[in-house]
Amino acid sequence: MAFLARSLLRRASSSSRFAGGIGGAGWRRWMSDEAAGYHLTGGPAYMRGAVFWEANKPLTIEDFNMPRPKAGEVLIKTKACGVCHSDLHVIKGEIPFASPCVVGHEITGEVVEHGPLTDTHITKRFPVGAHVVGAFIMPCGSCFFCTRGQDDLCEDFFAYNRAKGTLYDGETRLFLRSNGKPVFMYSMGGMAEYCVVPAHGLTNLPDSLPYTESAVLGCAVFTAYGAMAHAAEVRPGDSVAVIGIGGVGSRIARAFGASDIIAVDVHDEKLQKAKVFGASHTINALKEDVAEKIREITGGRGVDVAVEALGKPLTFAQCTQSVRDGGKAVMIGLTQAGAVGEIDINRLVRRQIKVMGSYGGRARQDLPKLVKLAESGIFNLKAAVSRKCEFEEVGKAYQDLDQGKIIGRAVVEII
Repeated sequence: MAFLARSLLRRASSSSRFAGGIGGAGWRRWMSDEAAGYHLTGGPAYMRGAVFWEANKPLTIEDFNMPRPKAGEVLIKTKACGVCHSDLHVIKGEIPFASPCVVGHEITGEVVEHGPLTDTHITKRFPVGAHVVGAFIMPCGSCFFCTRGQDDLCEDFFAYNRAKGTLYDGETRLFLRSNGKPVFMYSMGGMAEYCVVPAHGLTNLPDSLPYTESAVLGCAVFTAYGAMAHAAEVRPGDSVAVIGIGGVGSRIARAFGASDIIAVDVHDEKLQKAKVFGASHTINALKEDVAEKIREITGGRGVDVAVEALGKPLTFAQCTQSVRDGGKAVMIGLTQAGAVGEIDINRLVRRQIKVMGSYGGRARQDLPKLVKLAESGIFNLKAAVSRKCEFEEVGKAYQDLDQGKIIGRAVVEII
């Protein structure tokens, strides 16, 4: 910072363009303009990001002024970002979100800069140059729920980011280079060369774990873990059905000690992949009655836990019908705004069926655990990622995801 100031003063002293000399109004305007063209750590002054403009229109890659972190925030040089269905719901206009916005919420990267007045505990935990992974739910750390350890219900995250597309002071960190206009952020707006993340949404990534594959820890794995750990509370020996399989859910269920793990989907290729990830049984929902087949596998009882990952009324019903008496039906799939799921009320009441939603894990407590799971080999990251894309291919990646051409997880490399 001192080097930047000295450099600007030298340039100002040699200039004759300032009416009133150094310290005058012209000098102050020049200093502001010049400083905006510098990155305090010596990096580039500008970056690129993938912008969603309006529903069902192609993403475009735009130039941005370098985003600046504020107190408690970290500027990350993005190394990789996952391609997720949640982004796709926004891109297709199924879930309302502020636009234009930079999508992408499943990132790994390198710490570049801390916001002014950031607590020293944070700067020591995430020193410049540290490798990190970010969770899509970025807890503020101080609201009603965060102070109770329920990061997944963070009030500021939902009130500001999901409702307004900003961080927790009500402002975005993204401004177009061409005209300075603001662009909103879906989570941290991770499909960009740099992103600003509230520090409580980060954890350290060891050198032994690769940037690209580790990106899925921040959403795909994070979401499955949250469902199994906090909503379903899966215990060793439980039977679990995952409806709408991506492979991750069955692997996390196995890590919790589940015995029978039943993968349900309509794509045989996905079902085969689920077996690699630990599924003991598979059901193709186009060929068999899901609830009936699950009861057959479980001796007529139904599973202890069913997890629904698609957000469709049909699969919602399949999920609630597949659990045993007293069982838990956990919904993690997002869908078009206003969609409604139906349930047999008498069965719900008489048989004590528990129906609950789960949006994701709890960043401060869960993300470090997921890194340990990956580091120990319990969760195979490389097997989870089926496609790697270049940054310029981001639009095609979302098109392929929408068309069902991606089996597993795609990750965009932004190195």
